[in-house]
Amino acid sequence: MIDIHGSTSGFQRLVQCFPGRVARIGWRIARTGTAVIVGAWLLAGATGVAAVEHGAGVANPARTLQVGAQRALRVPSAAAAVARDGDNIEIDAGDYTGDVAIWTQDRLTIRAVGGRARMVAAGASAEGKAIWVIRGGAMLLENLDFMGARAAHRNGAGIRFERGRLTLRNCLFDDNENGILTSGDRAAELHIEGSEFGNNGFGDGYSHNLYVGTIRKLTVIGSYFHHARIGHLLKSRAAENHILYNRLTDEAGGSASYELEFPSGGLAYVVGNLIAQGARTDNPTVVSFGAEGYAWPRNELYLVNNTLVDDLPNGGRFLAVKPGNARVFAVNNLLVGRGTLDAAGAGDYRNNFNVDPTGFVDAARYDYRLVPASPLTGRGIAQGTANGVDLTPRREYVHPRQTRATSGGTQPSNPGYRLGQAN
Repeated sequence: MIDIHGSTSGFQRLVQCFPGRVARIGWRIARTGTAVIVGAWLLAGATGVAAVEHGAGVANPARTLQVGAQRALRVPSAAAAVARDGDNIEIDAGDYTGDVAIWTQDRLTIRAVGGRARMVAAGASAEGKAIWVIRGGAMLLENLDFMGARAAHRNGAGIRFERGRLTLRNCLFDDNENGILTSGDRAAELHIEGSEFGNNGFGDGYSHNLYVGTIRKLTVIGSYFHHARIGHLLKSRAAENHILYNRLTDEAGGSASYELEFPSGGLAYVVGNLIAQGARTDNPTVVSFGAEGYAWPRNELYLVNNTLVDDLPNGGRFLAVKPGNARVFAVNNLLVGRGTLDAAGAGDYRNNFNVDPTGFVDAARYDYRLVPASPLTGRGIAQGTANGVDLTPRREYVHPRQTRATSGGTQPSNPGYRLGQAN
């Protein structure tokens, strides 16, 4: 082995050892804790491949940690205390009552196996904040439920997300003061797929099903939001928001305020959603943009192929936009109830239609497919792109918490969130 120590002179000596034979040289530096691994690989011609590597340490391989009543690690907090970057954590199905945890690792996957794993607060909270506090690097959570979080400040969360890149798939947040509450870390990203948020909120209007601070990016796909307690179904101050193919419906007995709010503006791509306001709301607005002022350099709302429902007996507002440095683009939406979108102020409003509930298959049961004989069938128009983001719906929401691919093409077949006639 030739010791090159990662230096330029060492690299030159390495090349000199194989004159005329080197086809490609690649370098790799991997950091593991305080150890740095430096390697150089040489791919020679017909004479074969020579490899030279020098390292000051060896990366720890990823492990699988098992958590459960019959395991060495009986509760998730025990795994949080010993997990290393890159580990996989498998939590046996069942209830984990009164166990709370703080996660700081990177490249961590945590999933329930054999069914759902339920994190039940039962009065406990990590750092007085949440069932789980997450401030690490990249982390993936799957098949987990977070229930019953309470805190002294009335904002106890299922998850308090403070730093990193967090992805959730098939998770449930129920009966917390906040489902998820994030920090304002402007480098953080939150990605949610196929998850459910219901019955969250303290009831004072300051806590919500999902409350996202001034992070870099929020993405929510194929998820179900319902029955927030006085607060909003989804509230986000993120710089960039992708709200795609979801169901946000307050439903019978619901008392949510806004169904969807972007109080600080930012970029908001709202495509292919069913958004329905309940009859008991204290706030007449369904979607709100910029209500507290525009905090970001770019403030643009793209409201495309949604079905918006206003069940207030005396009618409410489908859209409220604060005057200022903002752009509104609203195309191919269906409106069930009184009012119009363009009442929100200046913007590009095209191909939006008011539809009576009888124009749908079964509106009373949230089946908002157009009836087969609807004159709006085939009336969708192309939207193109915005900031490099394709505004054409490529999937559609299917209840509960699923999506499926559409037929594709450059334009949707219908306006509204349901593009076809199939269940």
